[in-house]
Amino acid sequence: MAIFEFNDILETVEMIRDENLDIRTITMGISLFDCVSDDEKILCGRIYDKICKKAENLVSCGDSIEKRYGIPIINKRVSVTPISLVAGAIPAKGYVNIAKALDKAASTLGIDFIGGFGALVQKGMSDSAAKLISVIPEALAETNLVCSSVNVASTKAGINMDAILEMGSVIKRTAHLTRDKDCIGCAKLVVFANVPEDNPFMAGAFHGMGEAETVINVGVSGPGVVAGAIKKAGGCSLLELAEIVKKTAFKITRMGQLVAREASDKLNVPFGIVDLSLAPTPAVGDSVARILETMGLERCGGCGTTAALALLNDAVKKGGVMASSSVGGLSGAFIPVSEDAGMIEAVRMGALSLEKLEAMTAVCSVGLDMIAIPGDTSVDIICGLIADEISIGVANTKTTAVRVIPVIGKNVGDEVEFGGLLGSAPIMPISTYSPHDFISRGGRIPAPIHSLKN
Repeated sequence: MAIFEFNDILETVEMIRDENLDIRTITMGISLFDCVSDDEKILCGRIYDKICKKAENLVSCGDSIEKRYGIPIINKRVSVTPISLVAGAIPAKGYVNIAKALDKAASTLGIDFIGGFGALVQKGMSDSAAKLISVIPEALAETNLVCSSVNVASTKAGINMDAILEMGSVIKRTAHLTRDKDCIGCAKLVVFANVPEDNPFMAGAFHGMGEAETVINVGVSGPGVVAGAIKKAGGCSLLELAEIVKKTAFKITRMGQLVAREASDKLNVPFGIVDLSLAPTPAVGDSVARILETMGLERCGGCGTTAALALLNDAVKKGGVMASSSVGGLSGAFIPVSEDAGMIEAVRMGALSLEKLEAMTAVCSVGLDMIAIPGDTSVDIICGLIADEISIGVANTKTTAVRVIPVIGKNVGDEVEFGGLLGSAPIMPISTYSPHDFISRGGRIPAPIHSLKN
């Protein structure tokens, strides 16, 4: 039996009460490989039944852990095998019905989101992947809880520019089909490079091919805790600051591992990973931008921001690895604009630009995330934006992603409100110089030379 120091208990209570410490998500991954059928109705039925059976106690388990330890658990989620791998030869329209089956299962279970309506096309596109990608807009428009992700590149394979060209059109069509809800469908769609197969965070979560039949992954978040620790440290050196962040991340990760183990035991499902990601919310005091400003920046987005973020991200990862041998997923600092009160304010003030965000993604854990742009932005420009960001991931052997929302009817200076954890976002300016001739060449950008590590 573990023995906890009284001061440690008080410190954790303070983190939860005053600094917004929470378990952001308990995500159950479920394999759907044994659901395969050429008959669309049988396939949808098997998918619905399996998810409901495997995850029937997920919400109640999360609630009981929350009550036992007093730790807020914000979301309970499910991720499944990428649907393009199990839907096979059924018609493209049938993929939309699979999305509806996923949505129905999520609603029945009372979970917050279900991820896995996606495809892996980093080197080429199978017929099933092409069919799934072609109906992503309809799938997201006709469901409420389904999230979609497509991996278009990896350091080993290079960049599939044909897939990026397709995804630019998909994003625009998704925006159009959900225009009556401020194009919220795009907030549930993410384009990846080097996608992790055990990520518990949406919209990019799916159950990887090398995973067990079912698995429990937990995502922990604590930007407010880290900001509080830095504030208490005062004017220490950067080396001392890194140590403080590392120790704080250690404490947060240990709490996440406790919850993950407890959920694993209660559900009789293998424990997968703890993802220690500083995932912000629109709540005051729960902002990655504020951490960077507490470190000494006048405003997030100014000179020095990338260096400060690099220090933060590295220290968080080191602290997490010290605390658990099962750290995975993304683990680091997230910089989603609409979900971070400090980022939103920095954009409003003109301190934070799209170009600076792109530079920051070279050292953070995700990429250009939850960024709203003018609704009339062309497909070519969106494709160019995706290609730029994906290139950072491929060249640096890291995960990067794009979750961009062209908000129809909105222009630079306007704002859009998504609500909940998705927050609100100012419409950011984006360069209107077209990359059309480059993008339209198609084909594949070869893998970098450092990919040859066999």
